[in-house]
Amino acid sequence: MTQSLIIRLAIAALVGLAVGIERERSGHGSTGAHPRFAGVRTFLVIGGVGGAAGWLQSTGSTALAVSLLAGASLLTAAAYWSAARAGGADAIDGTTEMAALLVLALGTLAGMGEMAVAGGAGALLVLALSEKAAIHGAVARLGATELRAAMQFAVLALIVLPVLPNQAYGPLGGINPRTLWIVVLIFSGLNFAGFLARRAVGASRGYGVTGALGGVISSTAVTLQFSRMSRLRPALAGPLAIGTIAASTVLLPRVLLLSAALAPPVALALLPYLAPPFLAGALVVTIRLVQSRHDPLDGDAEALERSPLRLFSAIQMAVAFQLALMAIEYARLRFGSPGVLVSAALLGLTDMDALTLSMNRLGRAPSMVPLAAQAIAVGVSANAVTKLVVALVLGGPRYRAQAALGLGALLTAGAVTIILLAR
Repeated sequence: MTQSLIIRLAIAALVGLAVGIERERSGHGSTGAHPRFAGVRTFLVIGGVGGAAGWLQSTGSTALAVSLLAGASLLTAAAYWSAARAGGADAIDGTTEMAALLVLALGTLAGMGEMAVAGGAGALLVLALSEKAAIHGAVARLGATELRAAMQFAVLALIVLPVLPNQAYGPLGGINPRTLWIVVLIFSGLNFAGFLARRAVGASRGYGVTGALGGVISSTAVTLQFSRMSRLRPALAGPLAIGTIAASTVLLPRVLLLSAALAPPVALALLPYLAPPFLAGALVVTIRLVQSRHDPLDGDAEALERSPLRLFSAIQMAVAFQLALMAIEYARLRFGSPGVLVSAALLGLTDMDALTLSMNRLGRAPSMVPLAAQAIAVGVSANAVTKLVVALVLGGPRYRAQAALGLGALLTAGAVTIILLAR
């Protein structure tokens, strides 16, 4: 018991020490022209007080624990009030005082035995305090569009999702409203992340980077956009082709990461299928970038989307996901494994995200893992066929030749791998 108590108090005190060091170094300590109430020593003591209160609570001495916490909280509030009165508007900050209250709470958690939670949260607190300039700079760069999208996403996730029923309705596995809405959130979140990445890097950095970042959203959309643009601006055929190939290459790790998050065994089985086409695409992009490093870029690419969340598109993909689940379940029951592969190829022509989610759900059963991985690989190859056709039909002459080379390399590597692994 003594050893456990010492460890708990040590974790609580260390959290306070870390925050105190950060506050002292950032000029918010107890020394200087405008001294604050807490520096290294005070924060260390606050963490220790929280740890002691947590330990008292765990032993049943609730009244004494509450007294300690209330006393420390009142002292913090009094210090803030005193500093505000003495220093005027310049002294009204509150960050250090709120950090002290958080240290007190985290120390209490450590004293109650939740040491991992207290330590992790303490590290995040120190990081947030130390990155003040970066955080303020990021907020300053946010526009009305990004803020509105963030608020919309919060409403979708925190208000709409909890009220949806978590129950399946109908045949062939049924329709689960909550599961469908989670899929909508996944797609919207991916769209938003890709939008922010494009805004941060900027299209002027090169169409290769633009295509790769756009591939996080939709590699098919990148191919469609760049193919059309290559006819309007033939001089940009080379960079646009690089962007198209980069977008299709980024699709592969995206599929793999999504599979790893949903069904790790499927991702492990999928890795041998996706590694060769990824390496082929990366090699082509690298060679083309080296060859075209001196080519001038005539302007920036247009944004691939205007709405960061692309909610309507996300809902469409969620519906496609549900239809895919039902179609694949029907094909599996009616035709067996070959039916699943045919369905995967057809779905992969247009919607890799829905296919990936569907197959990872199928792969939750250990016996279905190899089939799920093979179906995703077939879908990836079918998707490459779609983009190759789009590039050949809509692209300009120079763009067609260069995009077909890269997409053909991806398709060939993927198809050969599927054939070899299927033996």
